[in-house]
Amino acid sequence: MLISLSYIFLAGMFLSWLCKKMGLPGLLGMIFTGILLGPYCLGLIDSSLLNISSELRKIALIIILMRAGLNLDLSDLKRVGRPAILMCFVPACFEMVGMILLAPKLLGISLLDAAIMGSVVAAVSPAVIVPKMLQLMDEGYGTKESIPQLILAGASVDDVFVIVMFTAFLGLAQGESVDILSFVNIPLSILTGIICGALLGKGFAIFFKKNHMRDTVKILILLSVAFILVTLEDALPIPFSGLIAIMFMGIFLQRNHSVASKRLSVKFNKLWVGAEVLLFVLVGACVNISYALKAGIMAILLIFGVLLFRMLGVFICLLKTSLAKSERLFCMIAYCPKATVQAAIGSVPLAAGLGCGQIVLTVAVLSILITAPLGAFLIEHTYKKWLKKEQRAYYNVIKLRQFLNL
Repeated sequence: MLISLSYIFLAGMFLSWLCKKMGLPGLLGMIFTGILLGPYCLGLIDSSLLNISSELRKIALIIILMRAGLNLDLSDLKRVGRPAILMCFVPACFEMVGMILLAPKLLGISLLDAAIMGSVVAAVSPAVIVPKMLQLMDEGYGTKESIPQLILAGASVDDVFVIVMFTAFLGLAQGESVDILSFVNIPLSILTGIICGALLGKGFAIFFKKNHMRDTVKILILLSVAFILVTLEDALPIPFSGLIAIMFMGIFLQRNHSVASKRLSVKFNKLWVGAEVLLFVLVGACVNISYALKAGIMAILLIFGVLLFRMLGVFICLLKTSLAKSERLFCMIAYCPKATVQAAIGSVPLAAGLGCGQIVLTVAVLSILITAPLGAFLIEHTYKKWLKKEQRAYYNVIKLRQFLNL
């Protein structure tokens, strides 16, 4: 395991640096490292590490969602209003509908198989989107219109909705009846996650104010509680979203103790340097490149086709907003990258013995290889041209007024 970790970090950071030198997103180099070192190519990643790959990827996701929460101001989301809610499910619904319409014609599969495939592919990747949106917030691009905050919030809830849909379609394919309660669980899991995260965040703010301790100790406490929240997601008898609870824990800690949250955000930013390499290399290690090579042009056309449906869904969410055309186009592009959810559930239909399992896995792999680097590349090369940069002094005055409740 130790030699595998050294390969992952050294090769991952080197290829990431190489890609950046060529004007490509660094995560492309990390994903390629995973493909190269993974079990489907050189096989240099030890099985003991691959066996806990999903847990390690979840830890990396927890780190970036906690950092997102510490930087996300609820007043920004309130200013956005309706579009922030619609972005949580409308684009994913459009993408699933697109898959149901296109996949039977292009790949010759049934409507139910297309629905399963759509629910695998439709999830957007917080691991790709969140770091990019935090970068925009740090630099002041689109912050006056709350564009990064809008995309941040939607990406976090989008996954919950899509995974519930996937579970429902998978059960239907296995001969089970679709339980209406599973759809009711979507808003309930979001609501319980928000409530739990808000209470914990406010509690930690009070605790940290009364008890002096090093920021490193605070980080360890927050991470430990976050691990418990993710574990409770499967253990509790009630619907509950651990990842949403983690993000809202950060939001309410920032809301009630902004001084500590700024310092903690810097610490989480440093943790992300290593976690990012681990996350995307292990995502790449899940990719069987031979599946992608067998897919053919039809599967590639299908992915770009459903992305158009997704972009249409984002466009509809942004109707009647004050955003300019370039800002809306940026949102449509920024809400497309996929990686973590596809790597996590892409192989589930195949493991369940479904006839569509192989093609679902193939399309899931292709969606990662195409959308993650392409989305990151387009975000990186368009945000300075299409978004307005807010003057930092003005932006800091707004935050100061919000902090002082003026």
